[in-house]
Amino acid sequence: MPKALRTIYDVVYDAICHMVEDDGFAMASHVALSSLLAVFPFLIFGTALASFLGADQFSSTAIHLIFDTWPEAIAKPLADQVLQVLTIQRGGLLTISVLAAAYFASNGVEALRISLNRAYRVQETRPWYFTRLASLGYVLIAVIIFAAISILLVAVPLALDYARKWLPLFADTLDVVFSWRIYGTLVVLTVGLLVMHLWLPAGKRRVFDVIPGVLLTLLLWLAGALIFAYYLATFANYTATYAGLASVMIVLIFLYMVGVIFIIGAEINAALIKFRVFRMFSHTLSIVGRERVERRSEPDKAANIGR
Repeated sequence: MPKALRTIYDVVYDAICHMVEDDGFAMASHVALSSLLAVFPFLIFGTALASFLGADQFSSTAIHLIFDTWPEAIAKPLADQVLQVLTIQRGGLLTISVLAAAYFASNGVEALRISLNRAYRVQETRPWYFTRLASLGYVLIAVIIFAAISILLVAVPLALDYARKWLPLFADTLDVVFSWRIYGTLVVLTVGLLVMHLWLPAGKRRVFDVIPGVLLTLLLWLAGALIFAYYLATFANYTATYAGLASVMIVLIFLYMVGVIFIIGAEINAALIKFRVFRMFSHTLSIVGRERVERRSEPDKAANIGR
């Protein structure tokens, strides 16, 4: 077997074996349930904070950024329910319900952190209150980013209309540039994955160390969404099994699949780091071994020269 194929086989085999041995599939269930429980609280807290910041389009923007990467058969029913929830009037920003929503939204971040710690094979040494505050901080940062995007999505069309008026020769080019906003979801998802792999779990990693797992996660997510959508449209009949809970079970199964993909990406990164360390360690041992052999041979050389 060629060396490159052998290395790929070793990395994939190590990642899958570690995932199975360390209850990776059970952690994917934890991630799926925690993510589903975190979606509504996150949007409730985000809508309250964004309205306070003047970003009235937050809810629609966040729904697109979150659900555009899901199959339509799953995303549309859930998005409709989210819109109904967000239309309920709430007292103010600093209410018990909104603060509770922020706390429950951070549970989703905590589930991701625990699964990444296991995948990267590191022990959490930070205090629990630090990790919880960090999770709340990630939720707050995500809300601010989504709010900024919602403001830009309102301002950008106005600016482009003004530019078309004064630069009609570039109208087609501006239309192409404006169409790039549909890739905003992919950009946000990619940046979010990089941030989670770099700073959410314990320990330190370089950007180069996490890029392979992030790219693999994106590719598997796209393929899994397409396959799952085809499966729902062709074969699945969850209503016959789960009756009124069919829509909830479909979302949970999809999120479970995404959780498995997310953990596999981290396991691949961990395996690559492991084998890279092993190669460096083996190379160091070989150098040390050669130096010892050379030191032992020096007296013999000196003796031969003396003769």
